[in-house]
Amino acid sequence: MNFLPRHRVVLIAAFFLFDSFGLVAAEVDSQSLRVGVAEADITPPTGFPMAGYYHERLAEGTIDPLKAKAIVFRGANTQSALVVCDLIGIATDLSRAIRNAASEQTGIPAANIVVSATHSHTAPDYMKELYLNLGGERRDPLRSDYIAKLISGPVAAIVKAHAAVAPVMLEFGAATQMTPVSFNRRWVMRDGSVKTWQSYANPEVVRAAGPIDPEVALLAVRDQTGKPLGILSNFALHLDTVGGMKWSADYPFFIEQTLQKELGPDLVSIFGTGCCGDINHADPASKNRNSAEVIGNSIGDTIRKHLPELKRIERPELVVKSNIVRLPLQESTAEQVGHSIEILAKANRRESVDFFEHVTAYKKVILDHLRHPQPHANSVDHISWGLSRALGGIGETLPVDVTVMTLGQDVAIVCVPGEVFVELGLAIKQGSPFKTTFVIELAGAVETIYVPNRAAYAGGSYEVTNSNLQPGGGEILVEAALVLLRQAATEIQTAATKTPGS
Repeated sequence: MNFLPRHRVVLIAAFFLFDSFGLVAAEVDSQSLRVGVAEADITPPTGFPMAGYYHERLAEGTIDPLKAKAIVFRGANTQSALVVCDLIGIATDLSRAIRNAASEQTGIPAANIVVSATHSHTAPDYMKELYLNLGGERRDPLRSDYIAKLISGPVAAIVKAHAAVAPVMLEFGAATQMTPVSFNRRWVMRDGSVKTWQSYANPEVVRAAGPIDPEVALLAVRDQTGKPLGILSNFALHLDTVGGMKWSADYPFFIEQTLQKELGPDLVSIFGTGCCGDINHADPASKNRNSAEVIGNSIGDTIRKHLPELKRIERPELVVKSNIVRLPLQESTAEQVGHSIEILAKANRRESVDFFEHVTAYKKVILDHLRHPQPHANSVDHISWGLSRALGGIGETLPVDVTVMTLGQDVAIVCVPGEVFVELGLAIKQGSPFKTTFVIELAGAVETIYVPNRAAYAGGSYEVTNSNLQPGGGEILVEAALVLLRQAATEIQTAATKTPGS
């Protein structure tokens, strides 16, 4: 099948008469948007390294499976795919491998394929093994074999979703998560600084340094009989609620369980993590923390209750737009790298090291690897994540993708890289000309690490310390997203005025 340029609007001539309780009638034009959903297992073996922290820990088993879940949109003249993986992040090398392979097998342009992560901390630390494999080095068969599965799993999900595309009914909306499960984790202190992970028990706390985003964006996919096939949901809450040494998809697993109990075991629940770089599940007014089960069941229940209120997308016209933007990287000097190697060596010997010094040291070695064609250190000897074949020696700026997919006049899916602050996600939503806007973070290029808003750099603390970007990088992402959203909206409006009877 030949496809026209991906920025062209696809006009849909299908109208459905459907409510949330049953199908009344449906006529599908041959040119209507078709959608497919599918999933694949990407659970690593026991003994593979686990992600999320600054020392190696090997998995001891599985609590619940890790998956890659895909949704494919095919219009008359273009198509796109989103695959969300139960991983801590998507390295640029992994994104490119998945996109290229999936494109070859489906015909979807690689630029129209987005690979994102949920950010589970009970997922694999795969980046060093991926880096070694791409360089032709196979040091450990167990680890090398998993890298093949890590690439083939998301590709298989996209291919299966692509094969399953069919005329569907799409419903959209946004619910509000009323039960408190998310909290801003940065706090303004009496001395003017900002500290992460505080509580009201600390008398030096003045207030939360930022807001939360209580919105749960929703897109429901139903077949022509009204059977629910998949639900794409989007909520801003950090995934680090399980702990321990076993694989787990964290609270999205319980969202899936809640929805499948209501809608059937074949439902594909695709959870896209919202902008939550400064959001976690620790209630500052309580010593107790909600479990993954409590959080997932609560969000799932919010979704379940809101399904009857979703509205039908009458003309789901597909527009896909993307742009590569360059984010300015911080510096990493020879002196800084030398000092960082000393800190990392102490940490590896289990000697006492200040946490922020450890974080900074790790970051400086990553930056050395990214910025310099001839790094000051042999990076692979000192770090297990942040290594990149595609980005090694890239220079002063980091090229990242920002992608927008719109479905008619009311729904937009915005995909941005890194652990993005909630303030930036809210700015995209506020400026979006679409009624419901999904903002999905960790869509490729985890090499940014955190993406704070500019004001956060004045306060400092963990997330700022653990960002590779100079101040202003987050605002560049917001601007890029809003430009693409405006372009998409303008094309849709222009096409609508040229369509008879619109």
